[in-house]
Amino acid sequence: MNAYQRKRWLGLLLVIIVCMLGLSSPIQHFAAFPNEVRLFSGQLKQLDYSMPVHAQVTSDSQLLRINGSSGRSTSINLNKPLTIQSSSSGETTLKLKLFGKIPFKTVKVNVVPDLRVIPGGQTIGVKVKSAGIMVVGHHQVVNDKGTKVSPGETARLQLGDLIVRINGNYVNEVYKVAKLAEEAGTANKPLQLTVKRGTRLFETKLSPVYDAEDRAWRLGLYIRDSAAGVGTLTFYAPDQGVYGALGHVITDMDTQTPIEVGDGQILQSNVTSINKSQNGEPGEKRAHFIKESKVLGNIERNTSFGIFGKMKELPAHSYNQQSIPVAFAEEVKEGPAQLLTVVNGQKVERFNVEVVHVTRQQSPATKGMVIKITDRRLLQQTGGIVQGMSGSPIIQDGKLIGAVTHVFVNDPTSGYGCFIEWMLQDAGVLLKTTNLNLKAA
Repeated sequence: MNAYQRKRWLGLLLVIIVCMLGLSSPIQHFAAFPNEVRLFSGQLKQLDYSMPVHAQVTSDSQLLRINGSSGRSTSINLNKPLTIQSSSSGETTLKLKLFGKIPFKTVKVNVVPDLRVIPGGQTIGVKVKSAGIMVVGHHQVVNDKGTKVSPGETARLQLGDLIVRINGNYVNEVYKVAKLAEEAGTANKPLQLTVKRGTRLFETKLSPVYDAEDRAWRLGLYIRDSAAGVGTLTFYAPDQGVYGALGHVITDMDTQTPIEVGDGQILQSNVTSINKSQNGEPGEKRAHFIKESKVLGNIERNTSFGIFGKMKELPAHSYNQQSIPVAFAEEVKEGPAQLLTVVNGQKVERFNVEVVHVTRQQSPATKGMVIKITDRRLLQQTGGIVQGMSGSPIIQDGKLIGAVTHVFVNDPTSGYGCFIEWMLQDAGVLLKTTNLNLKAA
């Protein structure tokens, strides 16, 4: 064998060794070791990397207890679980050295104030008043010449636009618009509109047209000022007096655009029946607002992760009134979990589900996990996930991890869920953190 052939065989052997090392468990665990760790004060976090080596952990402060030790420097065996705990919030760094000498990893540790919430599951009635007049359609008006015209289209208004001011005055009630249209039409003057389209505001003029058939002044628009429906309460944070529900944004049923909330309420609701889900046909909860029920809370925000506002007390019929810890997005894992929801009356029940897929998200985004209903009792009653179940809290290992958001139309036994961390941020009870360089633990 000549020198060239020996080099080729040696190179091939090195490639095989590198591939084997890359596939080996210790190397994979080394690659998975995080650059940053987040935990709530008082809660114990466990890291398990099964690396058959000893190391020295050095902290730049006495904020943390490593494997029960509060010293600045601790010897650890990475083949055994590494536990981190702190009784107060703050930031620090951990420096790991293999065999106490070789620099291995520097990990940033962010300890945030302890946060516990009471999981919901109650079916709630939702009443939303928009922050203006929503344009949900156009129609044509027959004028005195017999010609069909649409004043709204002439004014360049589009579906989903929000009329926030008319003649300089804020308006969010449809019944007031008819009077303004009549006054403008009678005076032969156009209405001065301030319109919000997305995040942009613009001005336009709209001249009402007298409808000869209806004998009334018309705008050529279908408009709406409110929406109502049912959903599920996700959590109540008693220390802050706020709640989160639904897990997804409320959109107008005609334009499918998010409703900008001007005012709103959540009320007690009673489930009367279930229209079961089938492949291709999502079912729904049939529910009604309880007559003369008290208002549970207000609606201050409508975001991609649900509705949020103030709530003075926990609604009745909760599954358990004890608060539980919450999980960061990176703590959620594939495996068994539980779902809290109502399928009859007002009784919150617990059902078994499986988290079958987790998307590692470094910043807020919907569709964080895929869940599958495994509880035979729930499948018999609902066929899977149904409309009105959105917002149902998902619990794993005793922690609130997220909420149901959507059902798979072609497989109603499965659907999407969002991480509870993003809902807590939108509720204002968990501070937003910078984008993290996190890896699966």
